[in-house]
Amino acid sequence: MLIPIRPLLATLAVLTGLLALPGAARAAQSYDACEGRFIESLPVVIGTQGVWCMRKDLTTAITTGAAITIATNNVTIDCNDFKLGGLAAGSATMTSGILAEDRLNATVRNCNIRGFYAGVSIEASSRTHSAGHVVQDNRFASNTRYGIFLEGDGSVVERNKVIDTGGSTSVPGAAVGISVTYDGDVLGNLVSNLAAVPNGSGAASANGIQVLYSSGTIAGNRVRGLAVQGSGTAVGILTYDDTSTARPSVHDNDLVGPGTTPSAGVYCYSAKHLAHDNTIGGFITALTTCTDGGNFVGP
Repeated sequence: MLIPIRPLLATLAVLTGLLALPGAARAAQSYDACEGRFIESLPVVIGTQGVWCMRKDLTTAITTGAAITIATNNVTIDCNDFKLGGLAAGSATMTSGILAEDRLNATVRNCNIRGFYAGVSIEASSRTHSAGHVVQDNRFASNTRYGIFLEGDGSVVERNKVIDTGGSTSVPGAAVGISVTYDGDVLGNLVSNLAAVPNGSGAASANGIQVLYSSGTIAGNRVRGLAVQGSGTAVGILTYDDTSTARPSVHDNDLVGPGTTPSAGVYCYSAKHLAHDNTIGGFITALTTCTDGGNFVGP
């Protein structure tokens, strides 16, 4: 049931669109922290530390690379609820909305990100090269493979809405709402409506949330609308660690499955992974391998 998380880098093998908010100036957010640092066009590379803000909707049709690249440490991207759009690139896009590679302390907040291969992609060449990231209070819609892809210890993914994910024709076969690698917490997010294009074997899988090599906490999330085809599988929350050292805790999540096909509410790689106080319904198997600390399992 493990979906490959980095097909282009050949590493571990294992969101129709919403109506965008109007592009006219909107009240709500403050620009005080920006200190003149504004993102005015795409694509852009951010090479100076600090808070960088959007003050209008921005779109791009590029099919590779990133709309916004974070090229230094200690950068915050605050979209102030404006749209960062890549829908014009189509279903074959390989573009990330916001990309950071081997960086520390990247923050992405208040963004409306849609139409990219990955809405946010924070990548690490090794565990020691990426840490301290925060992805919070964003809306991800109609991204074709991942809503959020994050690798980095001490990171937090919280209060995001990840909807209508899937449809990649460049890398078909799976859709993932949120993917976090290394010790990070995934808290209070909504993941809804994942539907991938089938691969060459006719299979399309969906993972709501997947965490890898993590002793973090996955709590208070809502996952539903996992569509599968052929021999594809549906997993509400997946935890993976082939080193047998991670001890993640999965609790107080509300998971709704497709009701048919191979599916698991919480799929754990190891019995060292604890699941408790989750509400799970509509999956063929509520828990797989996890240590059951007490969960409500419905039909």
